[in-house]
Amino acid sequence: MVTIPEYYEGKNVLITGATGFMGKVLLEKLLRSCPGVKAAYVLVRPKAGQAPEARIADMINCKLFDRLREEQPDFAEKIVAVNSDLTKPDLDLSTEDQETLTSCINIVFHCAATIRFNEPLKDAMQLNVLATQKMVNLAHRMKHLEVFIHVSTAYAHCDRELIEEVVYPPPVDYRKLIDTLEWMDDKLVSLMTPKLLGERPNTYTYTKALAEQLIQQECGNLNVAIIRPSIVGASWKEPFPGWIDNFNGPSGIFIAAGKGILRTMRASNNAVADLVPVDVVINTTLAAAWYSGSQRHARPRSLLVYNCTTGGINPFHWGEVEYCINMTFKTNPLEQAFRRPNVNLRSNPFTNQYWTTDDEDNHTVAQGHDGAGVLHEPLVGVEHRQRYHAHEPDGI
Repeated sequence: MVTIPEYYEGKNVLITGATGFMGKVLLEKLLRSCPGVKAAYVLVRPKAGQAPEARIADMINCKLFDRLREEQPDFAEKIVAVNSDLTKPDLDLSTEDQETLTSCINIVFHCAATIRFNEPLKDAMQLNVLATQKMVNLAHRMKHLEVFIHVSTAYAHCDRELIEEVVYPPPVDYRKLIDTLEWMDDKLVSLMTPKLLGERPNTYTYTKALAEQLIQQECGNLNVAIIRPSIVGASWKEPFPGWIDNFNGPSGIFIAAGKGILRTMRASNNAVADLVPVDVVINTTLAAAWYSGSQRHARPRSLLVYNCTTGGINPFHWGEVEYCINMTFKTNPLEQAFRRPNVNLRSNPFTNQYWTTDDEDNHTVAQGHDGAGVLHEPLVGVEHRQRYHAHEPDGI
């Protein structure tokens, strides 16, 4: 079997979501660890008056790419920015770009998605389901495609107690929902959304489940694998420890607590915080493409699913998170902290509300409900080649 760098040698790779958190790390790791890769095509839309090429040029000037810049000064020559908008027909690709991609791409990494929990259902469907459908349609036209990787989430099926590495039946038929949303106005969709979501907590997990089913139904003879990371956090080792570029998810909670703004959150100390470093997720993603691509003739053709999680094999509880936050920021305080950090987790909604209200009455900044909302979701047991059962209500 060829090694991972050997497999990527001479390959043309297409990446969606390359300007996002995981996409940046994927692009950097691919170019640095697989120097023989021929080119990395990235679909990027113009934004704030910047052309795709300018956005990519700005992106690769950040600290994340410093190590790559040292090792391969000319790495930028391998990055090809392609003007595209995933929400528009045919991905808004020009005829010339479509011909280029369909004639040369060997590997697709579809990472683009909206990760907002409160995204209106129509928008979430557009970005997480319809964009995936357009990417699958494009992949079917690629003459030399070896593998299509779709990045999902471990919480796509969070209404289940146990999640194995399989694609589960969707909550609704995605085709019928797409047809229905076309004629519904926004107000009616908003009224229907809670009923459609059922036991799922938000439109993000709901549409991610639909996207998985779409992939399964429409992939045909494509060689496809799905990656399901849990809560993606800062890097563990690569390209250096602790890299992160956003305040989404747990990082926002940590900063708010360290600044002394966040004082109370509703969560169970015994719940598992299924945090996974971004570089672990990206290594898994690249390895999955290597395995599916290099073994495509030697194994039965099937859709492979990889749960990329930590809670089942190395559980880290929210009570431990609370302790680490308080001790870390007391020892190494942040600049311009609002007050001394002292966040507390409370499983009882009434005591949590009491302390929130008490803070408000004392003219302090209370809990940011949007930031802490990630702790309200149920724990699901995620299987990674073995079965790991649920413990207590967990964060997402």
